[in-house]
Amino acid sequence: MIIKPRAFFRGVHPDGHKSPTAGLPAERLPRIAEAVIPLSQHAGAPAQPVVQAGQFVKRGELIAAGGGAVSANIHASIAGTVKAVEERPDGRGGSMQAVVITAADAQEDAFLAPLTAPSGEEILERIKACGIVGMGGAGFPTHVKLAPPVPVDTLILNGAECEPYLTCDDALMHEKRDEIVRGAAYMAKALGVERILIAIEKNKPAAIAAFEQTELTVVPLKKQYPMGAEKQLIYCCTGRKVPLGKLPAHTGVIVQNAATAFAVCEAVELGKPLIERIVTVTGGGIASPKNLVCPVGAPLSALAEACGGETDAAKLVAGGPMTGAALTGTDAVVTKTTGGFLFLTAKETNSDAPTPCINCGKCAQVCPMHLMPMQTEFYTDAKEYENAAKYGGVLACIECGACTYICPARRPLAQAIKTAKAQLRRNA
Repeated sequence: MIIKPRAFFRGVHPDGHKSPTAGLPAERLPRIAEAVIPLSQHAGAPAQPVVQAGQFVKRGELIAAGGGAVSANIHASIAGTVKAVEERPDGRGGSMQAVVITAADAQEDAFLAPLTAPSGEEILERIKACGIVGMGGAGFPTHVKLAPPVPVDTLILNGAECEPYLTCDDALMHEKRDEIVRGAAYMAKALGVERILIAIEKNKPAAIAAFEQTELTVVPLKKQYPMGAEKQLIYCCTGRKVPLGKLPAHTGVIVQNAATAFAVCEAVELGKPLIERIVTVTGGGIASPKNLVCPVGAPLSALAEACGGETDAAKLVAGGPMTGAALTGTDAVVTKTTGGFLFLTAKETNSDAPTPCINCGKCAQVCPMHLMPMQTEFYTDAKEYENAAKYGGVLACIECGACTYICPARRPLAQAIKTAKAQLRRNA
């Protein structure tokens, strides 16, 4: 079944750059010698390590327990010996606490027992035990999101994948359609809802056609950025608007990524924790772009080698070009929320220095949240963060990056927004 979506106003239309990996099957990354598994790869409190150096762990064994009400378990993505629990470079100029595992010759699994006809409560408990988080980028613990504070009536699977360059979700939807459908059914049972929609941008016609043959209701979306943003997706699929300061659940809707649905299916039916995912490795600066099935903690250097090596990359990015983070080198690692790594050439990036704002208003014209990004940057530069919230509306920003993309003066608007939010949180 198909329903016609609504359109949201504003947004931008960047080039997709998806052709290098679109339609490619996901290949499994060759075996890695070492996994560096961060303890904070989800929204909320970091997980607390439950292993120590010298301990042998099997693939899927718990190595860090969720550290609070909003947190997630973390499991070994390879079998081997714990080399250390220590600070490691995060690839972004900082550091992270991580469990480092040296791979064993024999790879043994330690999955949970499969569930047969589980109840909604059993599904929630299994999702929590397996450390599943939102895999679209935010990383919010799934067991928390599937226990909303108010009743809901609709589950939306997000298969939009509107971020340029990335095709990891598209590849998954091609190869694991039935598992995604079953995972959605498990999540719907945990929520107590019957209505399940799957939203897919129209630039993925094969995925739309495939899901038309299932019991899910397909919503073919206009190609527009940021179509995959939660609030925009809810409006386009249902016509409901999420009020400022409210959760999507207050509109009766829960949104989960298609990859999260697949992970839920594996957790319920195989007892498999979230220890691997598909990652798109692409850009003009990599020899052979691919979609790779990678264990969590796999180093970017191993992914680059599997793709024929770096050629003339001028910038490395974790994630997509709109919302991703620039990297300082190839010591970054795959996490539960890593959708891609980009090796961008000088022609694919912009190294122009920012010039003064010309007050053109384009950033406000494209903002899908109807905010004033130029005001946020102005007050952030002046360290007047309360005014950034008052006049720029920064707390309502979804950090899509459309303002930075459209700015003719190349102002670092998205960075100013993130800075203002961080300071407001510290001052709260």
